[in-house]
Amino acid sequence: MDTTASERVHCLIIGSGPAGYTAAIYASRANLKPVLYQGIQPGGQLTITTEVENYPGYPDGVQGPDMMVHFEKQASRMGADIRFGLATKVDFSQQPYKVWIDDEKLIEADAVIIATGASAKWLGLESEQKLNGFGVSACAVCDGFFFRGKEVAIVGAGDTAAEEALYLSKLCTTVHMFVRRGEMRASKVMQERVQATPNIKIYWNTETEEIIGEKKTEAVRIKNNQTGETQTIPVSGFFVAIGHEPNSAIFKEWLDMDEAGYIKTRPGTSKTNIEGVFAAGDVQDKIYRQAVTAAGSGCMAALDAERYLGEKGLH
Repeated sequence: MDTTASERVHCLIIGSGPAGYTAAIYASRANLKPVLYQGIQPGGQLTITTEVENYPGYPDGVQGPDMMVHFEKQASRMGADIRFGLATKVDFSQQPYKVWIDDEKLIEADAVIIATGASAKWLGLESEQKLNGFGVSACAVCDGFFFRGKEVAIVGAGDTAAEEALYLSKLCTTVHMFVRRGEMRASKVMQERVQATPNIKIYWNTETEEIIGEKKTEAVRIKNNQTGETQTIPVSGFFVAIGHEPNSAIFKEWLDMDEAGYIKTRPGTSKTNIEGVFAAGDVQDKIYRQAVTAAGSGCMAALDAERYLGEKGLH
């Protein structure tokens, strides 16, 4: 690994969803001269969400990608140095902390704010990966358009699955929704909406066995896990909406995490077990996982970083 290209920064922010951008806004205003690396998905999960109706200040709702453009512009206007690049390795053994970007550029930082978010989970089927991009997707909002007027399937039982099923129902002739148990985890209002939509067909106690197709998705084979009965349903698209996992792998050696890999922060703060390293947004929040709570924790992380740097005489 080439470490010759190194740069010293005051405050490094890793990630660019609501948490990362809000941290950048606050850190810039505090004159911490933050450098933010956007990661693999600039704008985070909101870039794969359509209508955001629950973020305060947007009375008519807003498209997720548009909202993230607004966040980025505001952070830039405040003076944040926003860059493309993915953090690939860290060394938190001593100050200044070392973070490698794209395996080549070394950043040394007095304070680090981790806002790397979470990513979609997959079922783990070989056929799912083989046909990923050929009818299989983890983002109905990104790819639903391609299946206008066709039959599709979606697997999942939470709010995201319900939201995506409703989105698909507006485009597709039939949405076959597979729920592993005899009930959904989604909020009551979302469940009611799904069940009231005539072209969403719910299959309870159902596992996905195989996605069928050579060059593109043609059908899905499902199994009822109570009766053992299997059936094959012709579909053109298959959407996976079974939850998320935190993007925290590169920090495992250094930071305390729960069994699912969410970074642990001291209650009421963004502080991790290493002083000067802070975590905000979905990488440390498996309970709320909302844009507004992520933004709030990004604000906390920047304020915590400002206080830390001040106490250390680095600010």
